Amino acid sequence: MSIGDIVWLFFIFSAVQPMLRQQMLEAMRIRKISQLERERKSRVILLVHRQETMRFLGFPIARYIDINDSEDVLRAIQMTDADVPLDLVLHTPGGLVLAALQIAKAVREHKGKVTVFVPHYAMSGGTLIALAADEIVMCEHSVLGPIDPQLGESPAASLIKVIAEKPMAKIDDRTLIMADVGRKAIAQVKEAATELLTRRLSAEKASALADKLTSGTWTHDYPIWASVGKSLGLSISTDMPDDVLQLLKLYPQPVRMQGGGGVEYLPVERRLPGGSKVDSSGWNSAR
Repeated sequence: MSIGDIVWLFFIFSAVQPMLRQQMLEAMRIRKISQLERERKSRVILLVHRQETMRFLGFPIARYIDINDSEDVLRAIQMTDADVPLDLVLHTPGGLVLAALQIAKAVREHKGKVTVFVPHYAMSGGTLIALAADEIVMCEHSVLGPIDPQLGESPAASLIKVIAEKPMAKIDDRTLIMADVGRKAIAQVKEAATELLTRRLSAEKASALADKLTSGTWTHDYPIWASVGKSLGLSISTDMPDDVLQLLKLYPQPVRMQGGGGVEYLPVERRLPGGSKVDSSGWNSAR
């Protein structure tokens, strides 16, 4: 075999290897989802928006909730009997309000119990979907986020505040139009959130919580921890199944070529069992 043949084989393997790795991951995901469904006797649906590598060239692409997601989730729910519980695993920065609302409404109207699992974060549109569930399961440091509408790079609530505080003669027409759209957007999302929350809360409490989440009380990336969510009246548990965490590991963030990832550790548990101590080397040893 010549050097040229070896070089060609190297390039072919380099091109095919990401595709083979992705196929192996998908097969492992299917097995894990099937296992979780058997154990919980439910329909398991994942909405995971890490950066995924493309099948052939391996370039990372950003993901968020879009119409394709809502079509897929709605199809999965339609294929599920009304009395079968739904388990949604969310890991997303948010996305289109329309797509998130379509998913949330389908979740809200499902007859069986709906549980949303948030292993790490479900912001914005992800939180909107979570509000429709019977129960939200989070880790202690998982977060939800406000659902105040964003118009481009500007929060709708901030645009309205500008109109209220700045002399009208100094406000340009575009800002006036955006503020008008912002008022409508906040009213629409608040109305939708109120309806979703009435699955678990009274109409009065649902309206008050929807107003707090949509009115710009916090910045859009404000972390609503599990403890904060509970204080707001959401039905939140921190009893996160280990199987859900293991499943999310099968959706890895691609490592950047420049210098690799920023976090490294040995992926094994380090725990102190009863009646043990840590010796001078940092390892467990029996008493």
